[in-house]
Amino acid sequence: MRPSSRTQILEAAIRVTEKDGITSLTLESVAVEAGLTKGGLLYHFRTREELLLAIQRHLTEGWEKQLEARLGKAFAEATAAERAIAYTLMDVDSEPRKADLAFMVESASDPELAQVWNALVDRWVPVPSEPDPAQLELFLARMAADGLWLFEATTGTELTPAVKDALRQRIAALTESASTP
Repeated sequence: MRPSSRTQILEAAIRVTEKDGITSLTLESVAVEAGLTKGGLLYHFRTREELLLAIQRHLTEGWEKQLEARLGKAFAEATAAERAIAYTLMDVDSEPRKADLAFMVESASDPELAQVWNALVDRWVPVPSEPDPAQLELFLARMAADGLWLFEATTGTELTPAVKDALRQRIAALTESASTP
């Protein structure tokens, strides 16, 4: 498969979902948006399920790149707190897209799709394995950042810059307190 065709199809699927919602995401609608025939799309993705899985992976790869850029160093060189800070600040600072939310919700009912998102998030801010205060603080920061992202993605309510900045600072403080001995 040519990477350019694959990316073209995946980006078209995201645009369809962003404009018209995930229920409008069909092989036909994606082919039209991508400027391909349905046969051309079927060459790459035989079913809607194959397309959905590829979209989930495409979206999480994009998030991973943004997270690595936010981190500013190799993932392996970062502490758990540094990774959590990168995750929470990216989450807080990003503009939620309807398509990201739609694909996340779609993944909730399909373990294979859910695993794509879970692997990404657990790599950056894993679920605590024990009630260690530092792990709990990092996880709490993740939950707060995810909650703020979800609030903005679903309510249409725009927070004032002062409120958003204050929330950002409070969430970041959770990660910083976990990194101090």
